[in-house]
Amino acid sequence: MKIGLMAVSTPPFDSPRAAREVVRLAEHHGVDSLWVADHVVLPAGRKTPYPYSPDGEMPHPPEQPHPDSLTWLAFAAGASERVRLVTGMLVLPQRNPVVTAKQVATLDHLSGGRVSLGVGLGWMREEFEVIGADFDTRVERFDEWIGVLRALWSSEETFEGKHFQFRDARCYPKPAGRIPLIMGGHSKAAARRAGRLADAFCPIADDPAPLFAECRRAAEEAGRDPSSIELMSGVVPATVESVERLAALGVSEVIVLPPMVPVDELADAFSEFAETTLKPLREI
Repeated sequence: MKIGLMAVSTPPFDSPRAAREVVRLAEHHGVDSLWVADHVVLPAGRKTPYPYSPDGEMPHPPEQPHPDSLTWLAFAAGASERVRLVTGMLVLPQRNPVVTAKQVATLDHLSGGRVSLGVGLGWMREEFEVIGADFDTRVERFDEWIGVLRALWSSEETFEGKHFQFRDARCYPKPAGRIPLIMGGHSKAAARRAGRLADAFCPIADDPAPLFAECRRAAEEAGRDPSSIELMSGVVPATVESVERLAALGVSEVIVLPPMVPVDELADAFSEFAETTLKPLREI
């Protein structure tokens, strides 16, 4: 089983020293990937319910630091040599896809092909409003934005869509390799979108089995090989039993929480974490 770490850019890892240390320790202990969440702003007067908790409340206050995901991963790229760098998940319809294609390709080029781009629709209307992006058309734009990214990362450099049209738009450097697109979400629609478009699917669900099945059905309907879509899942708490259940569903990578301790305690805590969590899960 491959193992990624979530929440590596937020407290207690939001200082430069802590960020460098968590990256160093993750690489030293053989972690496969680092996943960074994406929020540009968290409006204090939010009315949109958080979709991943029963009461609709986020697990942290809006004042909690959320570093820009691509900037943080660029910082991590310079402090590492092997670990994969993953956005989990970049809210794609909030961003200009041409600019995003350039940023992500540059990061992949400079990191030696270590970027996986996790993308999602976004759920918070108020965040879209602050940014000036249309919340109601985000599904339509998401699909088109994926096409823009892939066109600019390839030798095609040509695209014809509703919102973007360009021909021979030179965009260099190209990625060092093919950047995998990972899609998240918690709905049947998200699973079907991943089946049509994604290289990997990482839903947020207590029981992801129905979403995995829907993703595979959508892939077949789109003429794709369902087995070509890698299945991933976050798991908290990360136990051997819970990860074995995910492995039985075809999951090949789990994303777990690192030790959430101050930087001065991190080295010792990470050594224990590597022995009690990383080692047994890696053997599944």
